[in-house]
Amino acid sequence: MRTTSIINLKGGVAKTITAANMAHILATVHNKKVLLIDNDKQGNSSKLYNLHSYDRQGVADILTTRNPCMEEIIIPTQYENLNLIPCNMTLLKANLQVMLDTTRPQQTRFKTALRSIASNYDYCIIDNAPDINISTINALVASDDIIIPIKIDKFAFDGLAELKEQIDNTKEDLNPELNLKGCLITSYQNNDVNRQGEEWLKNQKEYPVFNTHIRRTEKVDESTFAAMPILEYSKRSGAALDYIKLVEEYLGK
Repeated sequence: MRTTSIINLKGGVAKTITAANMAHILATVHNKKVLLIDNDKQGNSSKLYNLHSYDRQGVADILTTRNPCMEEIIIPTQYENLNLIPCNMTLLKANLQVMLDTTRPQQTRFKTALRSIASNYDYCIIDNAPDINISTINALVASDDIIIPIKIDKFAFDGLAELKEQIDNTKEDLNPELNLKGCLITSYQNNDVNRQGEEWLKNQKEYPVFNTHIRRTEKVDESTFAAMPILEYSKRSGAALDYIKLVEEYLGK
């Protein structure tokens, strides 16, 4: 199982949209067995698949339970080959609980739990919160690759250096195999600001950039209200076509 974290310290850059739609396309277009992990207390990936609840186990239980039963935590979605580990606001308390628990390692709980079910999946996609906390550190330690979605605006590159430093620290101290797969430009519009921002980013040697960018379209926002992946909601929209191209590029890297 190859594990990819979708992360940016800035909110509103389409992390959840990217994670949820990459997972769906890998499962339905490429027939891969995929596990999507919602690692954000907002639970938006869970909501997109109509699986948000306080009545079932989720990410918080992986962090706080010794030897969690992954078969009870993982939920099948309505799409073949695609399963989900949900999340909700209980992650707030779980993060604090982990930090106070010095009886066992804090940063490797995801990695240990995922190892037990790795043979069941081809890919694992983790949708992370716009934060560096113990749950996102767990995600980085458990991941092979990282994708950083970026929306080009005045604050586009805020926090990028800090995130890169955290990635480098995790690679040096805890996960030497961690690889920054690339930055992904989202909500792209064909104007000077976006073209210049994309060009600037591609000229930075320390930040690889995907050739594919995701075009801005209202269909993406509509798909969240419909609680459907973009390919199910509007398969001919620019964003749907772009996410298909992104997954192809991701698989080819």
